[in-house]
Amino acid sequence: MTRAIVERRAQLTRALRIVPYLTSDEVNLLVSETKKRRKGERDALLILVLFQTGLRISEALSLTPSHIESFEGRPVLRVVGKGGKERVVALPERLADKLRAYTYEKNIKINEKFFPINRQRAWQIIKEVAKKARITKRVYPHLLRHSDAIERLRQTGNPKALQHHLGHASPLMVMRYLSTLTQENSLWIQQQVEFNNEVKIT
Repeated sequence: MTRAIVERRAQLTRALRIVPYLTSDEVNLLVSETKKRRKGERDALLILVLFQTGLRISEALSLTPSHIESFEGRPVLRVVGKGGKERVVALPERLADKLRAYTYEKNIKINEKFFPINRQRAWQIIKEVAKKARITKRVYPHLLRHSDAIERLRQTGNPKALQHHLGHASPLMVMRYLSTLTQENSLWIQQQVEFNNEVKIT
């Protein structure tokens, strides 16, 4: 067996793995709990940005008001991702309004960061909030990126558009998201099957 074949099989195996993610309700629990904190407004906004844009934590922490632009009358984020590659990311209207309001309230300059914290602090905040919210899943910044991807794929059914949104050079990760939804849907369908309870086992 050639090395190329072994690698392709390994890639296929990885693509079929279930991806962990948070539901919208679980994210709302995080946000609600975050608002009780001293820096609650900032931290809640960070969680919403991670969940509703699918940015990597490094991309989110680099955001400034200058990154908010408009495409055909709707807000977008222009970010620089892995390898210095620039991409444009969909930004929900309500989240854009929250970011603009936060910019005004906190007097954030055009090139100042929304979230002037490091990766370690971001991890700590999300971990603490998840514990307070009594979410039993292991919660970390990248889990919110997975959660955004699953929600977008569930609503749009468009893997290629999701690949561009996330900035993935390869479709393998998107295949994992698709496989996760397919397996969940298959299980839901099979759970609708009912058997005749009158059949007796002798």
